[in-house]
Amino acid sequence: MYIRLFIFLIATFVSCSTPSPVRSVSNEKTPKNVILMIGDGMGLSQISGALYSSRRGLELERFQVIGLQKTSCKDNLVTDSAAAAAAMARGIKAEKNTFGTDDKAKAPLSVLEEMKKRGWSAGIVVTSSLTHATPAAFVTYQHQRSMYEEIAKDFLNIDVDFMVGGGKEYFDRRSNDERNLIEELKQKDAIVKSYLDGDIMDLNISPQKRFIYFSADGEPLSRSAGRTYFLPACERGIIFLERRSEKGFFFLVEGSQIDWGGHANVDEMVVDETIEFDEVVGKMLDFAEKDGETLVIVTADHETGGFSITGENDKGKPIVEFISKDHTATMIPVFAYGPGSEKFAGIYENTKIHDKILEALRLNTPAE
Repeated sequence: MYIRLFIFLIATFVSCSTPSPVRSVSNEKTPKNVILMIGDGMGLSQISGALYSSRRGLELERFQVIGLQKTSCKDNLVTDSAAAAAAMARGIKAEKNTFGTDDKAKAPLSVLEEMKKRGWSAGIVVTSSLTHATPAAFVTYQHQRSMYEEIAKDFLNIDVDFMVGGGKEYFDRRSNDERNLIEELKQKDAIVKSYLDGDIMDLNISPQKRFIYFSADGEPLSRSAGRTYFLPACERGIIFLERRSEKGFFFLVEGSQIDWGGHANVDEMVVDETIEFDEVVGKMLDFAEKDGETLVIVTADHETGGFSITGENDKGKPIVEFISKDHTATMIPVFAYGPGSEKFAGIYENTKIHDKILEALRLNTPAE
């Protein structure tokens, strides 16, 4: 009797501590929605650190389709967020710190633009400024990632339906000109709110108009410093985008500050930001599993810091060492679930993220 009770308790503990895999979805279906989630700077070692630090396991353990992407950019083995995001957004290799547009050529449409032009709704939620490298790559045609005010102007050229992130100062307190881009966005039938209007979870958000929420003047706080909007913004974004277009939606979600913890060589921040990102992954997977028509892709742009787990302390927590304060060239995992997810298994260039999304959607020709 005691042996049976012991086995039961062990089985119960294991089932509670490790998330259950998501059920498979027919690979023959075409996805209606695409959720692309990027953990900036999140390599396999960062994921491992978060896993070993969590008593509950990670939501990422629910994925059954896993691949690896090569992250090099056009002119360097070690990429940056702008070139890496341009690869995933536009299917091109760009030079480091650029988005693929220069004096000689203009970058092709991003997957966000491709879908938007064909009638899908589109959303962006990030824990950085909206003008930061990763979200900017899906919208801007500026050359350099440091051109924040110029990048902000490009958000007036693409009607992204739902946007949440920092960077308010680049829209309404500009140094390059006297334009108030927030007022211009309002004139283009958008509702624009900010942290000054209260928490996003307390605001009335209607899909009748586009919605933009600035979470900070510049870069948002880290979660440990008090940032709370990430998960609720993503949950509200899903509801908004689903109601915004009957055709479906594209949703870009970035956990931006995993990278910042890596640059600072602060392992506690890396782990905390990765765990929060993973919590959002879980909510997106819950939606996709219930919906049955949503392709979820979780990956990163590059690894940051050479994050290495070298042992454990007396509390069973991982001991971490960094080899750099910059990015590294290690391959990055790609997790996929939903219709078309099988395309993301294997080893491939980061440009193939863009290509595989369009293949899953059966969009074989560029939008005009």
